[in-house]
Amino acid sequence: MNYVIPIITLIAGIAIGFFAGVFYLRKQIEKMQSNPDMLQKMAKQMGYNMNKQQMQKVQQMMKKQKFK
Repeated sequence: MNYVIPIITLIAGIAIGFFAGVFYLRKQIEKMQSNPDMLQKMAKQMGYNMNKQQMQKVQQMMKKQKFK
């Protein structure tokens, strides 16, 4: 019994953390769809410098994705 409860708690914590992370990430991606400045900032952090045409392509691709 001394080992069972901590293991169950660990597994539950990992599962809850995973689902909370997925929920947060989806919300952030939904925000980025409508905000080109956030997309530009993310691209620069990743080392890419996108022009206006590339930015429009990325926004179109993200709008086609189903994040809900």
